[in-house]
Amino acid sequence: MPNTLEGPRRLPRSGRAKALVVLLHGYGANGDDLIALAQGWQDRLPEVAFAAPNAPQSIPGMPGALQWFPLSLRDPEEYWRGVEAAMPSLDRFIDQELQDLALAGERLALVGFSQGTMLALHIGLRRARRPAALVAYSGLLAGPERLAEITARPPILLVHGEADDLIPVEALHLAREELAAAGLSLEWHVRPGLGHGIDAGAEWLGAHFLAQALKA
Repeated sequence: MPNTLEGPRRLPRSGRAKALVVLLHGYGANGDDLIALAQGWQDRLPEVAFAAPNAPQSIPGMPGALQWFPLSLRDPEEYWRGVEAAMPSLDRFIDQELQDLALAGERLALVGFSQGTMLALHIGLRRARRPAALVAYSGLLAGPERLAEITARPPILLVHGEADDLIPVEALHLAREELAAAGLSLEWHVRPGLGHGIDAGAEWLGAHFLAQALKA
């Protein structure tokens, strides 16, 4: 099946890419929203290529806003159905990007924000080859009761704003408890006073985590 996702990209400053970071935006945004992280991270990650695919679905009544899957009920079953439905096209996108850059699956890192975090955690734990790292900003873990089925165990960084009123910080604590119980290696940070977003401190945490994980 052909790859149908597209979005902005940044090539490495050093020439040939030695790793790929895929940035998964949140509900109502698009790839341009997260590709900006690459600009700040390229000093720490000069040999990394970045890709930020646009979610495939528009949101009715919100011109220009995109979604990986609809959020109407906002309950656990909707989250699970959503990440399952979104996974195949995103997996194909990732596979094609890796192929185009001549990289193995172990040289992949996934970074998500909000709804994109749901996908980063879901897909990153189910890839055929273990990614180098997962960075999860301001999101939640869909289907925590289904972690027994995971096929990959990459290191994970969870970062969440203490004052997030869209996805409360309790989502981070629930995710870390479930992931740790499943034997996964993870770090977590709560950013004081931060709402539903990524501040400079959260950006630094992500860059540092990726730099360590992607060391050749």
